[in-house]
Amino acid sequence: MPRHSPFPIVLTGREQGVLEDMARKYTSPYFMVVRAKAILLAAKGLRNDQIADRIALPRQIISKWRKRFFEERLDGLENLPRPGRPPVFPP
Repeated sequence: MPRHSPFPIVLTGREQGVLEDMARKYTSPYFMVVRAKAILLAAKGLRNDQIADRIALPRQIISKWRKRFFEERLDGLENLPRPGRPPVFPP
């Protein structure tokens, strides 16, 4: 029996609007669209496994983003800095 997440998501009106814009915008990076959709579905009360099935990601990834959003709100959806040389794109 699947258990419920210990991180319930309750959105403010501003957060709801920002996430809906992010999920709808076709010029947004794909990873941001998927994260926004995951949080919006979590706010509707869906479990991590149900969200994972809907957006075709592993349940562990959904759990990670739900926890980060719960702890850091919208700032938690950004990528963390990575060690090493930054990527270089030729002109």
